[in-house]
Amino acid sequence: MSVGSGSITAVTDIDDLIQRVATRAASDSGDLPEPVDKAQVAEAERQLGIALHPLLARLYGEVADGGFGPDYRLLPLLGPGSSVVGEYLTRREAAMGVEHPEWPEGVVPILTWGCAMYAGVDCLSEDGQVLLFEPNPYSGGSWEQCWFLDSPSLAAWLETWLAGTGWFEEDASDGDDVVEPRPWEQAADRLSSGDRRAHGAAPERSPTTRAVCLPCAAQFPAPLAEFAPGRVPNPGHPSPPGV
Repeated sequence: MSVGSGSITAVTDIDDLIQRVATRAASDSGDLPEPVDKAQVAEAERQLGIALHPLLARLYGEVADGGFGPDYRLLPLLGPGSSVVGEYLTRREAAMGVEHPEWPEGVVPILTWGCAMYAGVDCLSEDGQVLLFEPNPYSGGSWEQCWFLDSPSLAAWLETWLAGTGWFEEDASDGDDVVEPRPWEQAADRLSSGDRRAHGAAPERSPTTRAVCLPCAAQFPAPLAEFAPGRVPNPGHPSPPGV
C-alpha cells in the first residue's frame, strides 16, 4: 500500500496508524459510537455491492462507527440517517441512466465538508485514494470538473489529519507544507464507465448556481475558492466540531 513516494508494507505500520487514530478519536470525543462488528461490515458491503477498502473497514471495526476525523467527522457506516451506505446508494441511484453521472462507482462518501461537498474513499483503488467532490464549479455537462484528488491513499490522508497539515485545517493558509487537492485525472473515465443504460439516458439535472455559506467558503483551498460564486453568510449552518 503506497503513500506518496514511500510505501507501507508492514502490517504493524497499519496497526500503529489505527492505534494513533483511535487515540486521537478518543481525545477529540468522549462519546464515540461503538465500532461495528463483522456482520455489519458484511451487510454494508452487500448493500454497496463492493468491498470496503481494507483500512476503511478496520477504522469502522476497530476505532468507532464514525464520529471521528476532520471537521464534521466520519459518517456512520449504516443508517438510520445519513450514512456511508445510504449516501452512496442515493448518489449511485441518481447516476444510473443519465448522460452525465455525477458519482462514480466504488467511491464511498465518508464525510461531508458542508455545502454539498464530500470526502470519498475510492474502494476500487489499491491504496484507497481519497477524493473531494466539490459541486460548486458545475456548469453543465460532465461532472469531472467537480472531482479532486485529496490524497493518494487513505493512510496518507489520515496521517495528514493527525499531523494537522490538511487543507481543511483552520490555519492551513499559514503553512508551507499544506498539499491542496488537485483535479482527479481519472474522473472522466470513472464517471463514464458502467453508468449508461441501453434504454437511453434519463433527463439531466439543470446546472444551478450554488450559494456557499461562509463557514464552508473559509475552508476552500486556493484552487477551489474561485468556484464559490455566491459566498453568503448562513447562520443556520452548523460550524464543524471544534471550530
